[in-house]
Amino acid sequence: MSAPVSPALQAALTQMRDLAAQAGPVDGARGERFNATVGSGGFSDALQNSLERINQLQQDSAGRARAFQAGAPGVELHDVMITGQKASIAFEMGVQVRNRLVTAYKDIMNMQV
Repeated sequence: MSAPVSPALQAALTQMRDLAAQAGPVDGARGERFNATVGSGGFSDALQNSLERINQLQQDSAGRARAFQAGAPGVELHDVMITGQKASIAFEMGVQVRNRLVTAYKDIMNMQV
């Protein structure tokens, strides 16, 4: 059971899936599309795991901040700040990966065949 994905991450994942569906694999010079499955441990699995990890870091950060605001014992300000920065850096990395994937897709689509 996985944690719910934030709307921003869900939008990024949906955009990447749409781009992948548009690109689709092509079979030789005939231009016929074919179904190709990626085995376990493929790029899509790694991407999905990364997005889930980013989402988990954001949820942990928000939960820790709420606990600190409520005055929960054992939750220190420095822990809240560190988890917030981890979540922020992870999200920024996810955005940069998405941007590079979109740029690579556009470059490939603009290539002359």
